[in-house]
Amino acid sequence: MSQKPTPAPLTYRDAGVDIDAGNEVVERIKPLVRRSFRPEVMGGLGGFGALFDLSGKYREPVLVSGTDGVGTKLKLAQQLNRHDTIGIDLVAMCVNDVLVQGAEPLFFLDYFATGKLDVETTVAVVGGIARGCEEAGCALIGGETAEMPDMYPPGEYDLAGFTVGAVEKSRLLDGSKVREGDVLIGIASSGPHSNGYSLIRRIYDRAGRPADLDLGGGVRLVDALMAPTRLYVKPVLALLREHGEAIHAMAHITGGGLTENIIRVVPEGLGLEIEASAIVLPPVFEWLQREGAVADAEMWRTFNCGIGFVLLVPQAATAAIGAGLDALGLAHRPIGQVVRAGAGERVRIG
Repeated sequence: MSQKPTPAPLTYRDAGVDIDAGNEVVERIKPLVRRSFRPEVMGGLGGFGALFDLSGKYREPVLVSGTDGVGTKLKLAQQLNRHDTIGIDLVAMCVNDVLVQGAEPLFFLDYFATGKLDVETTVAVVGGIARGCEEAGCALIGGETAEMPDMYPPGEYDLAGFTVGAVEKSRLLDGSKVREGDVLIGIASSGPHSNGYSLIRRIYDRAGRPADLDLGGGVRLVDALMAPTRLYVKPVLALLREHGEAIHAMAHITGGGLTENIIRVVPEGLGLEIEASAIVLPPVFEWLQREGAVADAEMWRTFNCGIGFVLLVPQAATAAIGAGLDALGLAHRPIGQVVRAGAGERVRIG
């Protein structure tokens, strides 16, 4: 009777997981992450759970949480081998959302998953996340880097983010203060942000991927498409401290565009009248509409069209709010108003 041969010993690396590469990533990102820490962070990286001390800062704190990704902008980043700013997008998509309710983002957690860990790419992505957190004033206090062989094609990875913010209960913005006649003040976006990229990539491919096309002023198409999502946190929190009582609600313009996002903070019985002439498309959106033959209505319900964040304020406060935005360096313009609305269509653009 023949003896069965002894199998060759296997390691985790043989199975496609490189623990040493993971440890190198952690060591390289530690100084980047530490720069985002706030005084409330307890301990450092490496614990099973991240600790944040909330005591003494709020009297009646309401925690506001948000989670998001960056959609198929990831595909474009990987196609272009541009990984250093996609992490800023990830942070912005989460922290801008909790900001809508008046919350200050306190901390952030990220999830990075790939088939085979590339140290340089991972450090670039997480470095962008750390920069985004630093710019938003929230701490990157934990995350997960998962190497999962056979789950992702070579060179691809996935991202998700999660943030927790806090706001005093008395200063929570939930849309209940919105009134007929309130003015919509649109704050400029930095580009398409992180929405509509399935359509953007389709248009870009159909146009022959003209990466170096000059949109004007020396701005290349590829740079406009990859411009990171604007972080509104610090300037808008400063505005709330100065003019909080005059801001009835806010909206972050993400998937669903102008048509579907602002109405989310407007009570039943009220609607929106948005002035089409106030929606002045920046060059990147003009190119997308022209090359894709995209109808106006489709643009408004897919993209931010140059308006990344919206404030709903009483008419009497528009001058003061406008001056505050000017002082903070945020380009803005009125784009419509709150009106009475029945059970039918609540958003009119015309």
